Amino acid sequence: MDDARRRAPATERNREPIAHVLRDVLPARGTVLEVASGTGEHGVYFADQFPDLRWQPSDPDPDALASILAWRHHASLPNLLEPVLLDASAAEWPIASADAILCINMVHISPWAATVGLMAGAERVLAPGAPLVLYGPYRRSGVATAPSNEAFDASLRARDRQWGLRAFEDVSAEAQARGLRFERLVEMPANNLTIVFRRI
Repeated sequence: MDDARRRAPATERNREPIAHVLRDVLPARGTVLEVASGTGEHGVYFADQFPDLRWQPSDPDPDALASILAWRHHASLPNLLEPVLLDASAAEWPIASADAILCINMVHISPWAATVGLMAGAERVLAPGAPLVLYGPYRRSGVATAPSNEAFDASLRARDRQWGLRAFEDVSAEAQARGLRFERLVEMPANNLTIVFRRI
C-alpha cells in the first residue's frame, strides 16, 4: 500500500507557514474537511500538528485517493480519517457537516466551476462562524503579480484553458454570495496567500 504514496515537493516548503495561520483560525476541536487533498502529505502533517481535530481528507481523483490512503496507513494517526471521494463542483458532497474547511492549491488548478462549488459546499456544511481557509497564488487589484506567478499562470493555461490564477476579488465575491464573510488575507512565502472566510 505504501508504494501508492505520491510526493509534492512544495508540501514540505509550505506546510509550516500554513500551519502557523491555521493555529489562529481553526477551532480547538471538531472535524476539518480538507478539499482537494492531493498527495495526502498535508493531511498527515496537519493531523499530527492538531491532534484534537479530526482530519477528513478528500479528492476527486482515484490516484490521489490511493496516495492519501497510503499516507494514512503509513502515519497511523488516530485522528486522520479515511479519504472520501469529493468533487468540489458537485451539487452534493459526501460530508454533511464540518467545523472547518481547508483547500490548498485547488482554485487555480481546476475550472472556475470548482471554486463556485467549493463556496456552495461551504455554505451547506459549515455552521455559522466556521472558517473556510484557502491557500495558493492569486491576483489582486492594484498589486503587481510576481513574474514567477505570471509564468505559472501561463503554464497552467497551456495545460488547460479553464485553469489559471484567479482574482482575489472574484473569489471573495463568490464567497460572499454564499454566506461567507471575508476575515483576513495573509501573505505567505513564494508569492502565495492564505485567505480566510467565515460562515455567516
